[in-house]
Amino acid sequence: MKPLLLSRETAWRLLFGAFFAALVLAFSFSQVLAAGSYESSVTTITGGGNLTMEPGARTAVTVDFLNTGSATWYNDGSGFLSVYTHGPKYRKSVFDPATWLWGDHPARIREATVKPGEVAHVTFELHAPQTPGYYEEIFHLAAEDRAWVGNGQFTLKINVQEQAVATPTQPTVSANNGYGAELIVKSANQVTAKAGSPILFTAGFKNTGTVTWNNFSVVRPDVSIASNTADFTHPSWSGSKLVYQDSVVLPGEMAIASFAMRAPAINGTHTARFQLQANGVDVPDAFVEIPVTVTGGTGLIIDSPSVTAPDTEQLEGGIEQPIMRIGILIVDEETDNKIVITSDESAFTLKDINGIVLAELALGDQVTAYYANGIYYYDTGTGLKSSSIGLRFEPSVGHARMKIANFDRRLTRSSKYADNEFRGNLEFRYNDYKDRAWVINELGLEYYLRGLAETSNISPIEYQKALITAARTYAFYHYTHASKYKREFFHISCYSWDQVYNGYGQEARAPKITQAAQETTGTVVTYAGELAITPYFSRSDGRTRDFGDVWNGSHPWLVSVSVPCDAGKTLWGHGVGLSASGALCMANQGQTWEQILKHFYTGIDLSQKWE
Repeated sequence: MKPLLLSRETAWRLLFGAFFAALVLAFSFSQVLAAGSYESSVTTITGGGNLTMEPGARTAVTVDFLNTGSATWYNDGSGFLSVYTHGPKYRKSVFDPATWLWGDHPARIREATVKPGEVAHVTFELHAPQTPGYYEEIFHLAAEDRAWVGNGQFTLKINVQEQAVATPTQPTVSANNGYGAELIVKSANQVTAKAGSPILFTAGFKNTGTVTWNNFSVVRPDVSIASNTADFTHPSWSGSKLVYQDSVVLPGEMAIASFAMRAPAINGTHTARFQLQANGVDVPDAFVEIPVTVTGGTGLIIDSPSVTAPDTEQLEGGIEQPIMRIGILIVDEETDNKIVITSDESAFTLKDINGIVLAELALGDQVTAYYANGIYYYDTGTGLKSSSIGLRFEPSVGHARMKIANFDRRLTRSSKYADNEFRGNLEFRYNDYKDRAWVINELGLEYYLRGLAETSNISPIEYQKALITAARTYAFYHYTHASKYKREFFHISCYSWDQVYNGYGQEARAPKITQAAQETTGTVVTYAGELAITPYFSRSDGRTRDFGDVWNGSHPWLVSVSVPCDAGKTLWGHGVGLSASGALCMANQGQTWEQILKHFYTGIDLSQKWE
C-alpha cells in the first residue's frame, strides 16, 4: 500500500483544525473549572431515611448535605440548588402534598449561600397515599440547569400502614399530627374603622409543633360563628385565603402574616376570626380574632344569633376596588441592576414583604436597592443593609406618587417623557422562574386605568369610556384569575402585550382618561352573568374575527362583526374583539360607549362591580 500523501495546504488545514479543537476543549475545561465542581455527601436524613406513616398523614423530612465540591451553592438565582425526584428522573411523586415547588421538585436548600465545607439543609413535606404499602422514593440534589450534584442521591423507605391501637402502656398518638401554633404578636388588640374602609393587620404565630412549615397562610374558616357573620372580604383575598407565604418556619420559629380586610357595612362591633394553615393543613386552635368597631355605616348590629349577614348581591355595587399588581420594570443593565426609590409627594416606609418595617423615610429621601445571590441589599443613607426577602416601598399618603429616580425613558428608550412616577406602593421582587427582578406597582384598579397609554387625550370621551371599560375588564379578568404572571408575583405587565401603562406621567398629560375612568367606575363587561375577556386591537379590514379563527376555543361574545368604518383598510392586530379605529369612528358618529361595546362584544351586559 502506498503511503498517503497530503498536500502542504491540506496538512496545514488539518494541523490548524486540531489546534483550534484543542483550544476549544481547553477553554471549555477551564470554564468548568472556573464554575467549580458540584459534589456532596448526605450526612443526615430524618429517621435515617426509614419512615412509617398512616394513610393520608403528613410529615416533614429534612436532609443535610455537606458541600464537598469546589462550587458555592445558592438557593436562588442562576444554578440554584434544589431536590428533584429521581429513579426515574422528573417523575411525579405520590407523596407530593401540593406544597412542593412542582410534583417532581420538592424544595430548594434552605440556606442562601453554602460554601465548600459547609452544610445545606433541605426540608419538604410528605403526604402519604391512602393505599397502605411499602414505598421507596428516590431523590437527587441538583444545580438548576447545570448538573446533578455528585453523591447527592438519597432514598426514603416509607411504610404506609394503619396505626396500631395503643395499649395502656404505650404513649397515645397526638391528634394534631405534629402541628401546633401560638399567637404571639398582633398589630392591634381591637380596631375602629369607617364602614367599607380597608384594614391592614399583622399577626405573628410561633410554630409550637414538631412539623416544619414549608408554607403558611391565613384563611377564613369554613364555618362561621354568630359573632362573625359580618363580611370582611377584601379584594386582595384569593377565595377564602387572606394571605399566603412560601416560607420555611421551623419548630420554635415565628411566622409573620400581614393581610388586609374590609370593614363591614353595618355599624357596631364585629369580630373577625381567621384560621392559620401550615402546609395546607388547619393548625389546631390557631386562630386570630379581631374586634372591629364600625362607624359611618348603616344601622346598628343587633347582638343576636338570628341576625344574618348582609346579602352579597346588595353589597356588590359597594365593594372596594381591587388592588392590582403591575410589573413595571425589569431591573437590569438599564438601571445598572439597581433601583433608587424616592417620593416628591409623601413620606414613605421601607418594609420587607412580610410587613416588617425596615426604615421610615421623609419626603425626598432616597433608598438604593439591588438584588444579588439570593439577598436584597438596601441603603437608606446609613450604610448597606440586607434582607433575605423582597422589599416594599409604601407612601404614607394613600396612592401618593413614588418615583424610580434612576429610571428615565428619555435616556434609555428614546421616549419624550421620563414616566418614572407611579401611584401607590412599589415592590422589589426577584423570581427564579425567569431569573429576574421586577419592580411591581401595587395600586387600586381605578388608579391604574388613569395611567394607561392606550389612547390619547384628544379622542372623544365616548370612545375613551368604551376603551377604558374594555381595559378595566381585561385587568379585572387577570386579577380574578391571577395566573398569567403568578410565578412572577403580579397580575399583568405594563407593556403592549398586556396594556401599555406609563403611570402618573400619562395621568397628568391625559385628564380625559381619568374622566372616562371616573364616569365608568367599576363597570366591566359580562356575559350570562360571568366576567368576559375583552381583547381589542388597532384596526380591522372591515370586519372583526371569531375568537376561534385566531386562538384555540371559542367565546359566544367574540364572534365576527362588521366594521363599516374600517372597510378597505389593512388589518392591524389580531382582529378579535374591539377595533380601536372602528370604535373611534362610531364615537365620532355620535354613538355612546355602551353602544360601541355591545356592537363589538355580542350579547354582553355591562355590570358595575364597585363604586
